[in-house]
Parts: sequence; structure tokens; C-alpha cells
Amino acid sequence: MKLRNRVLGLIAVAALSFGAASCGDPDEKKASEPVAATLVLDYLPNGVHAGVYRAVAAGYYEDEGIDLKVITPTSTADTLRLIAAGKADFGFADSIDITIQIDAGLDAAAIMPVTQRPSGGLITIESEGIGTPAGLEGKTVGLTGVPSDEAVFETIVEDAGGDPDTVRKVTIGFNGVQALKAGRIDAFTGYIPADATAIEASGQPTRSFAFDEFGGPGYPGLVAFSTRARINEDPELVQAFVAATARGYLDALERPDLAVEDLVRSTEGVDPGLARQTFDAYVPLIGDPDLIGQFDEADLEELSSFLVKEKLIEEPVGPERFAPLRFDAG
Repeated sequence: MKLRNRVLGLIAVAALSFGAASCGDPDEKKASEPVAATLVLDYLPNGVHAGVYRAVAAGYYEDEGIDLKVITPTSTADTLRLIAAGKADFGFADSIDITIQIDAGLDAAAIMPVTQRPSGGLITIESEGIGTPAGLEGKTVGLTGVPSDEAVFETIVEDAGGDPDTVRKVTIGFNGVQALKAGRIDAFTGYIPADATAIEASGQPTRSFAFDEFGGPGYPGLVAFSTRARINEDPELVQAFVAATARGYLDALERPDLAVEDLVRSTEGVDPGLARQTFDAYVPLIGDPDLIGQFDEADLEELSSFLVKEKLIEEPVGPERFAPLRFDAG
């Protein structure tokens, strides 16, 4: 009950933050037609999305008056474009991508963290014998081509005492798992809970170097976002989406088997065993259940400072601009 009550409290605080009017009588809300809304994921459905599919299956979005459609993008860039163009209401993306969009003058704004820590880092196969990131000197590392990848790679190697300039870099898109398993590269930048888990599931032990453990900031990696225009236009819809999504992730943490089952049943081509392993790997990044839906201002400021230092953004992006829909962490 403590966690359920906290979600309700978060939404109450959000309503005060926006100065929104009361949602009205609950019976009247249930009797009204649900509002159609779209959520575009950040990538192919996997364990980190179990909370969303749990919320859908349990009817939590319907309880909040939302008829939610979940869409799988062809690339992370598609998610950002769809939200920016107003063709979808909500999206999932990395905080770095959102901050870069804001710096570029776009209207993106985060509404809740899905994970409290970043999931990115460098991944290699244990048999390569690379004990630290500095051991990548003279070897080949695959990057996706996303601008922030270069900064992640250089930060990790430099923090371990290595020289990034001695590492051969190749652009491989999102084919890091396949390229590493095929021996075309020695390591790659990827999402450790998803990519390293997939490699491990194929029988190859991995060694990973997490970004926030090797010089990088500890920031909310995956966030739900929208635009300021959409938030100001319909704050009640945003609050309802956050409430239902938070409730789904609370369920997923308490009943992971059920949440993963909902994920697998609602999607195609998701391996049940791998989905559960991936979700379990994401649990430490989702963090304390009592903090679901809340941003830490210090973490957001640390991320902004890092991106300015790495010349990925020109000016700092303050927490109040990054996440205008705020929650009381008390």
C-alpha cells in the first residue's frame, strides 16, 4: 500500500505544479470516453519495457482514462522525430538525446524517469582478456554513430588511464552484438542490461564497463518524454500517463514473472527467458521503488555539465527546463 499511495501522492503534487484543475468526480471520469494516446518506445521491446506492458494488460491506462497505443520505432531517431513533429504523445529515450534536442531549440521535455541510472557502457567478451577499458588500446571498438557514443567511449577509456586515440573506431549502427560475436570488433558501446545479457544468453561470458562507473555522470538513463506544448495543452493527460506507467513499473518490480509474461504476450519475437534476464539486469538501474517517477536535480545538473564539457551541447540545460513536470521527492 505504501508504494501505491506514493504514486497517488506524486500525481497530486504534479497537479499543483501545473496549477491544473481538479480531474473531477471519479465516476464521471470512468464514464467518459478514454482519450487516445500514443507511446513510441526507444527501441525493440525488451525487459526494460515490462512495466509498460504490465500497465496495459492490467488496465491501468484505462483506469486513468487513456486508450494507449504502444509503437515500436525503426530507430531511436524515429522516436525523437515523431514526438518533435507532434505525431505521437509520449516517447522513451535516453536523457542525453533529450538534452541535445533541447539545446538544439526543440520543444522536448522529460516527464518521468524509467531508470535512475544510465544503462550504457562498453561491452566485450571475457575471453578477449580485456580487464580494464585501458586494455582496448590498439584494438577495435564499434560505435553506433550517435554523437554521444564518442563521448561515452572516450570518457570510459580515459578514466581507466587509457588513450582513446590509440583505439580504432568503426561505425556499426545497432549491430554491436552481432559484430562482437562474429569477432569483427573487440568491444562496442551498447546498453549493458540488454546487449550484454543477450550475448551471455548465447553462452559467451562478457565483461562490461558501465559509463557511470568509469568517469560518466550518474543520470536517469531512460526517460519518458513529450513536448512542453503537449504538457501545457493537456497536463491532466500527462499526469494520468505518469500515474499508470509508474503503477505498471511498481507491479513489474513486485511481480516480474507476470510483467514479463505481459510483455511477451503483447509483442512478437521476444524470447521469454531472455526478456526475464534482461528485466532482472535492469532492476538495479530502475532503483528504489519509492523513487519511481522522480527526478534528482543534482543528477540532471551533472549530466548537463558533462554534455557542455564534451561540447555535445552549447549551454547548460537546467532541471526546470529538462523536466517541467516535477514531483516532490519527500
